[in-house]
Amino acid sequence: MNNFKVGMISLGCPKNQVDGEVMLEKLNKSGFSIAQSIEDSDLMIINTCGFIEDAKREAIETILEVAEYKTAGIISSIIVTGCLAERYQDEILKEIPEVDSVIGIGADRDIVKVCQKAFIGVRTSFYPDKKYLLLEGDRMLSTPSHWAYLKISDGCDNKCSYCAIPGIRGGYIERTMDSIISEANELAQRGVKELIIIAQDTTKYGVKLYGKHMLSELLKELVKIDGIKWIRLFYCYPDSVSDELIDVIATEEKICSYIDIPLQHCNKDILRSMNRNGSYDSLKELLLKMKSRIPNLSLRTTFMVGFPNETDEQFEELCRFVKEIKFDKMGCFKYSPEEDTPAFDFDGQIDENVKEKRAEVLMDIQYSITEDVNKSRVGSIYNVVIDGFEDGHYIGRSYLDSPEIDSGIIITSKNQLNAGDFINVKITDFDGYDLIGEEI
Repeated sequence: MNNFKVGMISLGCPKNQVDGEVMLEKLNKSGFSIAQSIEDSDLMIINTCGFIEDAKREAIETILEVAEYKTAGIISSIIVTGCLAERYQDEILKEIPEVDSVIGIGADRDIVKVCQKAFIGVRTSFYPDKKYLLLEGDRMLSTPSHWAYLKISDGCDNKCSYCAIPGIRGGYIERTMDSIISEANELAQRGVKELIIIAQDTTKYGVKLYGKHMLSELLKELVKIDGIKWIRLFYCYPDSVSDELIDVIATEEKICSYIDIPLQHCNKDILRSMNRNGSYDSLKELLLKMKSRIPNLSLRTTFMVGFPNETDEQFEELCRFVKEIKFDKMGCFKYSPEEDTPAFDFDGQIDENVKEKRAEVLMDIQYSITEDVNKSRVGSIYNVVIDGFEDGHYIGRSYLDSPEIDSGIIITSKNQLNAGDFINVKITDFDGYDLIGEEI
């Protein structure tokens, strides 16, 4: 297959991106050439997301755009996989005839055979058990060489009433600690300096294989790896943020004082309706404890507005919560009614215009908080990793910011710097979400 070039567009979350990296390496080892653009490809794989309405729309638009290249004779075949493929299966083949093959996430491990068949005109459509999804494997990194995602588990058993992930990705499964540490060592040997720990619920790690929460123990092993400078935690479920985990983050130098902890809401009744725990007071107590015990903690969260029956008063409570806690980073998305989830059939669905307005109000509040936070950081000095060079300035991040999702620092320096270099930067100003600084 040396003469055939395969390209990939990977959409959605970092977990999906890791799946795509494993598929690309399988193809690479089997003799396929990996193309860097659609125009240079013979076959395109679209690794889709299908979590919420906006993600589904993006995936369908991407498939249709790639289909135009096939119609024009630039590419010969299109394969669709990922969460949208798992969720809607043969509907994609029926509605978009330009697509040659649609496979479920359990079939990603067979991507080489699927591509081989596509090149000889054989259409494929199969959906193995989700237990066969790609939990680990050699990867062709799609991230810059100095940082990488490290997936420790997949699937979910939390069963939030709005969430389609358990139906798409299946129940919670996890990797052995030895497997994770082995991959982390390999990534370090390849020059990776920053590991971003991902899963559907990272704080649950260990429950399936070891009968107890083991994220703290895993982190204590990962910090021993030479070459790794930063370890960053994503997708931490608030119920499982233990005192032990807080202490590990606070005391281990390599673990960034940064935690992504999607809360979704703060009102007790809305959270119960979401099949989640917590309340304004209990979540506030947890977050303030984390802030008091982890020096200079950077907190990221995500909230959902417009969940069924969310009243004006409950939304105002969420606004007060955001103003009081002052999150360093915050995302907001509108509730999307997803079929095959309990909330899809709830009474009290909220008008789309109301959802849009609430999202705008919440993000305006967060922008004001960000301005105040950034203003307070002027004059501070941070250790910063360089990510690239744009418009005459270096672009970097401190521990405060995760790549691809957060803002960064616009840096001036008299020195020649490379991506992956760590330097000290003094913050001199800010521009919206971005900080501005100079190397010292």
